[in-house]
Amino acid sequence: MPDHAGHSSNATVAFRLAEAFRRHGVTLTFGQSLPSAFHLASPHLGIDQKVYRQENAGGTMADGYARISRKVGVVTAQNGPAATLLVPPLAEALKASIPILALVQEVTRDATDRNAFQELDHLGMFAPVAKWVRRIDRADRLDDYVDMAFTAAASGRPGPAVLLVPADLLTEGAAPLSSLLRPRALSLGRVPLDRVVADPAAIAAAAEALAAAKHPLVVAGGGVHLSDAAAELAALQERAHLPLATTVMGKGAADETHPLTLGVIGYVMGQGSRTQALRPMVERADLVLLVGNRTNQNGTDSWKLFGPETRFIHLDLDPMEVGRNYEAMRLVGDAKLTLAALTEALAARDLAARQAARPAIEREIAQGLAAWRKTIAGVTTRDAPLPRPERLMAELDALLAPEDIVVADASYSSIWIANYLTARRPGQRFLTPRGIAGLGWGLPMAIGARIAAEEAGSKARVVCLCGDGGFGHSWAELETLRRLELPVVTLVLNNGILGYQKHAEEVKFGEHTKAVHFTAVDHAAIARACGVEGVRLERSADIPGALEAALAARHPVLIDMLTDPDAKPPISFYAGHYPEPF
Repeated sequence: MPDHAGHSSNATVAFRLAEAFRRHGVTLTFGQSLPSAFHLASPHLGIDQKVYRQENAGGTMADGYARISRKVGVVTAQNGPAATLLVPPLAEALKASIPILALVQEVTRDATDRNAFQELDHLGMFAPVAKWVRRIDRADRLDDYVDMAFTAAASGRPGPAVLLVPADLLTEGAAPLSSLLRPRALSLGRVPLDRVVADPAAIAAAAEALAAAKHPLVVAGGGVHLSDAAAELAALQERAHLPLATTVMGKGAADETHPLTLGVIGYVMGQGSRTQALRPMVERADLVLLVGNRTNQNGTDSWKLFGPETRFIHLDLDPMEVGRNYEAMRLVGDAKLTLAALTEALAARDLAARQAARPAIEREIAQGLAAWRKTIAGVTTRDAPLPRPERLMAELDALLAPEDIVVADASYSSIWIANYLTARRPGQRFLTPRGIAGLGWGLPMAIGARIAAEEAGSKARVVCLCGDGGFGHSWAELETLRRLELPVVTLVLNNGILGYQKHAEEVKFGEHTKAVHFTAVDHAAIARACGVEGVRLERSADIPGALEAALAARHPVLIDMLTDPDAKPPISFYAGHYPEPF
């Protein structure tokens, strides 16, 4: 393209936009054809286009990419119906604090507010699901707005930003900077953009409280991953002899083989859960340090998890989350820096009582985990007439390496992973869409994660677990998986129902709606039709061999496992309502 050569004076706004994105570290975008001018210009700046099938999935791919790469994930879409499909993934990113930038083409400026084809009020539509939404109307302000967009996505509590660009502006000739502006050169596309440590006086007070507590507990959320603070969390756990649990999104923030790590707590502590026997330890905690934790409904078992006398220290970058549901000592700052400062402050205090209490805490955790392993021994090894998810998870856990990435769809899939797979190092990644927990996001999130891992040169394998209900939302992206030649292992739990909906309705109402049942579907056949290796699994004894082969493959593989529709993960809410399989 002659007008896209170097920094020539006849470059277009689209080319300058691609230049600005490249300055912020963007090496790839998730997008279909539009904005065409941008996608035609981008390869000249070394920006690759990863083409999705549907915008909902494209936004989720950008989410998965951002979580693994720690860069702002970029997704593009045209105005109208395509833009509307970005609303759900942006809502997830807003609640889960994932840095995404959506570049959305607008109708031409002369057609604005004239009922142009597919014209919508994008400013109003995106406002509730994004940190920042703006429209560029002037070529000389381009760098100004692009920098604001990346700053919004990557700074403070990360989240989605939306940049709206009229189609005719993109094809205009690039303009010189406004006389009021200066050239911009900084790169702002990584998170966290800024690291700030909490008030030293507050850190000192928190250290004093932790050293003096009789039964302290740390509960780590997804903010630990966002801050890349797993090493600092591990140092605090070891130096101060503190027992540590995580939320579902925080899974992997701590090494679950460490003798002071409980595992995932919250609404997933029913019979068969890793932490059921450890609930008394959580309930008697007199001081809880919350790290990067929203204290949301699921993470606190509907706010019933902690005892009435429990006090809290809350560390988070977002001052509005600190103390939101539990009044707390406030540590407002970056988790990585503040945890390091807190560990240093604790090292200067007398930790003899904490050290003396450690053997008993380790024994209690070991006994709780031993009781759990004994409880699930049968269900994770038996050759049931219909394969059980617990057996699949146990076999997968034995094959996974500490660097591998596991992605779950929403609903039961996230809970099977939380309880039955083991985080074997601080920082291991388990991706779950727990911001608003939309069905169908597992496969596209895994695609984004796989792309990020390959870009970083990682040897991590990527495994995605979906229920058949959720997977039905994203079948089309099997073609994307094949076209991009991504070696993702997709495991579909095919029980013919919407399990969570059916079982929860029965508990709440004593019956279920007709919406929970599906016609039988052969997902392996669908995969083969898309050029993806598809394996149909109907016997428990075939699970190990199928998993080994899939994990060793250098191409995408889908395993469609027929599974017991009565299999339920250990949700506290179900206790006493169903017979247990143990």
